[in-house]
Amino acid sequence: MSTIASALMLIGAFAYVFYPAHLVETQKVKSWLEFLRERREVLYDNLRDLNFEYRAGKYPEEDYVAQRATLENEAATVVAEIHDLEDAKSP
Repeated sequence: MSTIASALMLIGAFAYVFYPAHLVETQKVKSWLEFLRERREVLYDNLRDLNFEYRAGKYPEEDYVAQRATLENEAATVVAEIHDLEDAKSP
């Protein structure tokens, strides 16, 4: 009896997790500019987390410098592209 109940709960959990909440046709389509703005925020959050973890002593100096440079370069690229798209958009 408990095996059947467990199996039903497992099937219900899978259905709940993997059943799409919205139809694909009704989902909002993001523009490239919206995607870049979200990416910029993620990169800024990653930089804040990296700084915090470095100050907490979780990263050696060399790793911190390399990761920070990578994140800053990517953030600069994203910000430049956002700026270019916003300039092209405005008259």
